[in-house]
Amino acid sequence: MNEFNHILQSFSPEHFNIILLLGLVLFLGSAGGRLFQRLKIPQVVGYIAIGIILGQSGFKLITTRSIADLEGFSSFALALIGFMIGGELKIKTLKKYGSQFAWILILEAMGAFLVVGTLVTFGAYFIFKDFNLALALGLLLGAISSATAPAATTDVLWENKTRGPLTSTVLGLVAMDDGVALLLFAVATSVAGALMGTATAGLGMSLLLLLWEIGGSILIGSLMGWGLSKLIRGYIDDDKTLVFSLGIILLIIGLSEVLDLDTILCAMAMGFFMVNYSPKKSKNLFGLVEKFTPPIYVLFFVMVGAKMDVSQINGLVAILAALFLVGRTGGKFLGATMGAVVSKAPETVKKYLPFCLLSQAGVAVGLSVIAGQTFPEPLGSIIVMVVTTTTFVVQLLGPPSVKYAVDKAGETGLNITEEDLIARSKAKDLMTNTTMIEENRTIEDILHIFSDQDDLVYPVVNRDHKVIGIITIDNLKDTFVASELSPFLLAHDIMLPLMGTCPVEAPAEEAFGLMKKNNRDFLSLTDKEGNCLGILEERTARKKLSLQVMEMKSKADALG
Repeated sequence: MNEFNHILQSFSPEHFNIILLLGLVLFLGSAGGRLFQRLKIPQVVGYIAIGIILGQSGFKLITTRSIADLEGFSSFALALIGFMIGGELKIKTLKKYGSQFAWILILEAMGAFLVVGTLVTFGAYFIFKDFNLALALGLLLGAISSATAPAATTDVLWENKTRGPLTSTVLGLVAMDDGVALLLFAVATSVAGALMGTATAGLGMSLLLLLWEIGGSILIGSLMGWGLSKLIRGYIDDDKTLVFSLGIILLIIGLSEVLDLDTILCAMAMGFFMVNYSPKKSKNLFGLVEKFTPPIYVLFFVMVGAKMDVSQINGLVAILAALFLVGRTGGKFLGATMGAVVSKAPETVKKYLPFCLLSQAGVAVGLSVIAGQTFPEPLGSIIVMVVTTTTFVVQLLGPPSVKYAVDKAGETGLNITEEDLIARSKAKDLMTNTTMIEENRTIEDILHIFSDQDDLVYPVVNRDHKVIGIITIDNLKDTFVASELSPFLLAHDIMLPLMGTCPVEAPAEEAFGLMKKNNRDFLSLTDKEGNCLGILEERTARKKLSLQVMEMKSKADALG
């Protein structure tokens, strides 16, 4: 009995080892993301929902100690996100949208700051009857409200393979929003410190520290990007390239903590440097990192949900949180719309950009924690609770809003690759409906077929119309070179042996895998009875896929 009780106790949350917890989080998080995807809701909402169920607001299977132990994974995830965002910021894109980014960035950030600051100041004064406290609260929450979370927003964009002016604008804004939020927070902290009598540093010193945080992050990130581009230049081994990349990203996280720099901005600078300084090599690098990131993202967003504790919300926090949410949403909508109009942005950006700026998380929560440590009660604790509460709400509402916006803007599915198309296609979608060559056809007949049609590969069939071999343009040429008797040969004599067939309804990935396994660049596709219906020829299929990718790119470019 004692042994049984010991076994039961070992399965309590306090006794979960880190490996068991990681397995639980990744498995249930992935299942939740998949379920929400099927419900046409962004998968990131599913990750967060699972975190809420497992964490402080649910069954508490993820304890506060576990959250602290896994904090390093959150930093890693944010650095990866910053790196991938930097990879999207090509200089030609900035030249095209630069002034548009600047106008929208300033107006949407200032819109949230002013509206939230005003609403919270009046609301707090009505509650506390203390103007200095109310104004300090309004300034600090207004500054924090200007930040936009890149993680949840970009996850939706990448999940839906979006491309176009709205996507480019959103990626540019979430990459630079943190800098504006940090600037506003530095100013707000100095003024609030003077109002509350807790100022330890003047405005000039605060701005100097901010300059170091932003400038140092960009400098360190650029140097790391330069070093990484030099390291991978001579490598063709994907494994070593990925190891170098992840190693430098981890170095960036460590240096950022030691030097008090912004991890996301630092990693973004590295990605920006890589994609513009070494574009050809970086294309493969970003592809490798992207394939590595899914489990890190799942873990990150589940832990975001696990941190949220709805039990701490009281009436005062609820009122201020409501004012914060209304002011931030209204300020972002108003500012983003005005910025898009002033900068003469495309119509889709004017209409749908505000829906992409609702999410808040890492930077906002981080700034609230700093405020909580800097200012005395009740100011510090109120800021932490208001930001935590509103983060809980917008992390659930933000991703569906982004999906709604990109769907309405017509940018969903336009950022696809050939591999994406293969993954969603069947073999029959890439099949060539070619002419069948009977096994007793002469060389002269075969030459006529090749000259009259564009196909490079033809199946050879017997009397029962079952495929028995393949004739390609290459082995037809070899026949004329190698044999003086070639004019007297039949199709049966010159065909290549059949290296297996593939059902026409099979996934395209399976068909391409079979070609690679048999060291062939063609494959016969058959129906259920084994009759040949056509040929999957790699060069022709790749050309068809390439045309589809170019068509999607042209469609995205036409949007603005």
